[in-house]
Amino acid sequence: MLSSTATASSITSMGVPAAQSTFQKERREIYAARRKHAISLVVMTVAFLAYYLLFFYYNGLSAHTFFAGVEQLGKYFLRMFQWRNVSEWPFGYYFTQIAITLGIVFAGTFTATLIALPLSFLASRKVMTTLPLKGIAILVRRLFDIARGVDMAIWGLIFIRAVGMGPLAGVLAITMQDAGLLGKLYSESHDAVDRAPSRGLSALGAKSLQKHRFGIFTQSFPQFLALTLYQIESNTRSAAVLGFVGAGGIGLVYAENMRLWNWDVVMFITLILVALVIIMDKISEMLRRKYIIGEEVPLFGQETHH
Repeated sequence: MLSSTATASSITSMGVPAAQSTFQKERREIYAARRKHAISLVVMTVAFLAYYLLFFYYNGLSAHTFFAGVEQLGKYFLRMFQWRNVSEWPFGYYFTQIAITLGIVFAGTFTATLIALPLSFLASRKVMTTLPLKGIAILVRRLFDIARGVDMAIWGLIFIRAVGMGPLAGVLAITMQDAGLLGKLYSESHDAVDRAPSRGLSALGAKSLQKHRFGIFTQSFPQFLALTLYQIESNTRSAAVLGFVGAGGIGLVYAENMRLWNWDVVMFITLILVALVIIMDKISEMLRRKYIIGEEVPLFGQETHH
């Protein structure tokens, strides 16, 4: 409405020929911008296609190799759905390894949470405000980068050399990577909160710890809970890889049956893990609904019926 009024006023003030010239100039600028955007899009698309073609060419991934791989993949999938001698499968051993995997996941994630939460305050820019404290925050953030910069499987190999093969190495591997990842995400959640509650607490004479607890963590708690629950789900999928390197759990069953070409057992274990992730997702949804969304609190008591 404002633009049409401005256009009408400009036509009245400049006259029809001048207004037409101005309109044509603006239209040319618009079409020029559209052409520039279209050219940029075409150039980016060609660059991405060239990247993929060069990548496949230099790594020897020819069309023959690709279609041969697809054919082999089809054979593997066919074997996965042909279950034989199911009654002879050691289900007790499978479910025991799944329970060990869940134990590794929960122990590692909870330990990482206990480490990452207090350190996240030391990495938060809204907590560490003075010059000496900012130096500590930078140091803690670099420690987070180191911990999460190393893959979980690499941490597993390191701890296997240190403490031996078994679930303890898996727990330590998850703890190291998640402490860095969750610490960074927690600190960013603290940085995103509103400062008004902390200022109000300062006006009331609250101590520093009280301001962090009630002014910052109260606001960042929903992100803290959501990130922790999501990481538990993610670690359930990732922990299977730790078994391949000897850190215990269901990954050992995967490795054994892949070497023996028991693809039906591999599919069975995969379906069990998918079911576990779905169940954990539902539990996480319930917890988020209860502690993040919450329930409506009535302002008044129940109305009395006469």
